[in-house]
Amino acid sequence: MIRVVIAEDQKLLREALTSLLSLEDDIEVVGVAADGQSAWEAIQQHEPDVCLLDIEIPVLTGLEIAKKLRALRCSSKIMIVTTYARPGFLQQAMDLKVEGYLLKDEPIDFLIESIRKVMAGERVISMDLAAALFLKEENPLTERETDVLRMAQEGLTTKEIAKSLFLTDGTVRNYLSLAIQKLEVETRQQATEKAHERGWI
Repeated sequence: MIRVVIAEDQKLLREALTSLLSLEDDIEVVGVAADGQSAWEAIQQHEPDVCLLDIEIPVLTGLEIAKKLRALRCSSKIMIVTTYARPGFLQQAMDLKVEGYLLKDEPIDFLIESIRKVMAGERVISMDLAAALFLKEENPLTERETDVLRMAQEGLTTKEIAKSLFLTDGTVRNYLSLAIQKLEVETRQQATEKAHERGWI
């Protein structure tokens, strides 16, 4: 029996996936979560064979959960399910060596077969995403610039970012200015939007 935990914040899709996977004789849904923290707790509790993770779930993203699982050398297979064919997200997932990366508009039969393939030791990527690997765009941002932009995206002020990262206001402004230049945009908001669109934050 393949034991699965599903992390998906859209209620309708979460319930549909749970129902459809539960119809399979060899698949059991042992945990369901609407946000990353609940998903992490369910994974720790159930130790599933497969973690089916949406990328943009609240609290902890699917990629952040994948990082935690890899850091702990957890044996669970990781399958990312997403609406987005963004090269940045795909590259992060590939760097984490996730076993599956699928688009949400794939047929349910493809998802079910992918779960079985992953359990058999294969890696599965949606065909539409395979092309994105060849369009890989290098992330020009440093780790610190990425941190600052991520916090700016969350709505934090320069002062709040500085306090959180133990930096001066001027240093944070410098990081933001560098990020804006590297991303070839004009404002902080444009920088966060472009970095998010590319999957870099």
